[in-house]
Amino acid sequence: MTNLSTQTLATIVTQNHQTVPVLEKYNLDFCCKGKRTLQQACEEKGISVEKLLLELEGSKDTTTKVLPFTEMSYEQLISYILIHHHFYVKQSMPTILFRIEKVATKHGDRYPYMVKVLEIFNAINEDMTQHMQKEEMILFPRIKEVGQLLSNDQKTGLGETYITGPVNVMETEHDHAGEMLYEIRQLTNNYTPPVDACTTFKVCLAELKEFEEDLHKHVHLENNLLFPLAEKMLSEATA
Repeated sequence: MTNLSTQTLATIVTQNHQTVPVLEKYNLDFCCKGKRTLQQACEEKGISVEKLLLELEGSKDTTTKVLPFTEMSYEQLISYILIHHHFYVKQSMPTILFRIEKVATKHGDRYPYMVKVLEIFNAINEDMTQHMQKEEMILFPRIKEVGQLLSNDQKTGLGETYITGPVNVMETEHDHAGEMLYEIRQLTNNYTPPVDACTTFKVCLAELKEFEEDLHKHVHLENNLLFPLAEKMLSEATA
């Protein structure tokens, strides 16, 4: 258990996906900032490492089946991301946006921060729509192309930027989306509804919280598993 403190947040989540709720409870970013060790992340947040280690150890549930993401092929990872994350984002963003607009219009005078939340989520909606299109039309097809070359035992003259170029863009956009959602979390006091909040207000904040949690998992799978795997594949195809 002690060794866990020297592991990166990305590694901890990769080895045990059940640790995600614990890290999110303490607002520890395991996706965009997943290269920090648990010790470093705790020091930055002023969190007791010993206390967190105990909670992480307690998160292990032997009765729950954990998906073997580290054992998945590039095809399986891409398929999972498309089905479980891209589909969710495409379905949820219009609904969440509609609800934020409703809350900001009706309660913006009393809770002006919701007007700012609307502005930020509008930007997230536009950015994520373009981001997913780039992944689906550029990056994922390139990864599949390299995978096909490897399966046919063929070499390629493609330069490393064929994969690293779009990967760098995607990672930068992941960072930006994470920063915008972090700002929303700060504005809403960790998605806490006011005492007199109506049902729509409460549902709106709950949906925003769920959206951020999904983004963290989505980005983790790409930044820490799919992208490194794709870069390794291209290296093998050009060796």
